[in-house]
Amino acid sequence: MADTIFALASGAPPAAIAIIRISGPRALAAAAMLAGDLPEPRRAGVRSLVDPLTGELLDKALVLIFPGPATATGEDLVELHLHGGRAVVAVVLAALGRMEGLCGAEPGEFTRRALMHGRIDLAEAEGLGDLLMAQTERQRRAAMTSVEGRLSRSVAGWASDLLMISAQVEAALDFSDEDDVGEQADPKIAAALSALATSIETALAEPPVERLRDGVRVVLAGPRNAGKSTLLNALVGREAAIVSPIAGTTRDVIEVPVVRYGIAYVFADTAGLAEATDDMVEAIGIARAKETAAGADVVLWLDDTPPADADSAIWLYPRADARGACDNGARLIVSARNGLGIDQLWSAITGHAERLLPREDSVAFNARQRACCAECHAALVAAIGTDDSLIVAEQLRIARRALDRLLGRVDVEAMLDALFGRFCIGK
Repeated sequence: MADTIFALASGAPPAAIAIIRISGPRALAAAAMLAGDLPEPRRAGVRSLVDPLTGELLDKALVLIFPGPATATGEDLVELHLHGGRAVVAVVLAALGRMEGLCGAEPGEFTRRALMHGRIDLAEAEGLGDLLMAQTERQRRAAMTSVEGRLSRSVAGWASDLLMISAQVEAALDFSDEDDVGEQADPKIAAALSALATSIETALAEPPVERLRDGVRVVLAGPRNAGKSTLLNALVGREAAIVSPIAGTTRDVIEVPVVRYGIAYVFADTAGLAEATDDMVEAIGIARAKETAAGADVVLWLDDTPPADADSAIWLYPRADARGACDNGARLIVSARNGLGIDQLWSAITGHAERLLPREDSVAFNARQRACCAECHAALVAAIGTDDSLIVAEQLRIARRALDRLLGRVDVEAMLDALFGRFCIGK
């Protein structure tokens, strides 16, 4: 028999109300030991909570019971709505901890049990993790796409189509003669596979959800003393980087998260670029600057020479207050000191970011999900490219298994600890 788990599911006390959740085979018995006669299922009732060991009155609370399996975790579930003082919460948790068969929940264990009991699938669990971490409205909406099952329904639709095609292929193999077993039974199968592969390819063409979740990476790059640190401070609205007239002040990468117009960014100030240096520390900083710029989503290029990658770079004419006007229309004139061009620069950054982020009406996959989709797509392409029904059947098995892995139906145990480690205790 699985342990019954309990944890504080609301915010840290003190608060007006604190909610303790209990889930597992002894949840109702544990609640009865504290509250005596329990209210009807799914109807709140006021009860006096009494320590079963000492008989001491702990609190007067609302008690709700939810018999399994139609609960959030798929098990018997109890919620205790207490007064939210630290002492009240502590004494009730202590009383539960002394009961046989009960133990404190690990981070994400309630959600993990929901997954194990089929109440949610892996994609929905990942979406819930993203929802808990969401800092912007856009992140929240993207996470809700997974939490509400939209992503899962898309994948389940592919899986259903794939299963029907597989059934046709397997049936053709079962009823074929040995002499023609290598011939594809129905030319319509190739067309159906092609349509399915195109649908998955279209989904894979959408930007990954990580950029939305982790932030668009904007790197300031250019030569020494070009004004990168001053511009960074102006963009993020605080003194995040040291500013000095001495060339080469910035030696390492300085990263600053910021949210603007509902989009999360990570700005990175880097060491000034130079062809050569005798300073070993500066050389390391230059190497890191080049590496950081190479991995950027957007580069703010502060140099008189054009950027190497014009598609991802915004070419700036910085320090315009000190250098005077510039006639080159390809460059955005800015001055961090007097604010010239800063609003226009933010508009340019936002424009780049919008092209890099998933559309709000789209289904966006994370890296694990994309890998599963890519494996499925590759298997479909391989199946389309052969006339041998045996090979087609095998490739379709590979494709089905990839989609099953995406939804958590197979091969997921190894990554669950990492996933639920992001959750808070009580979720």
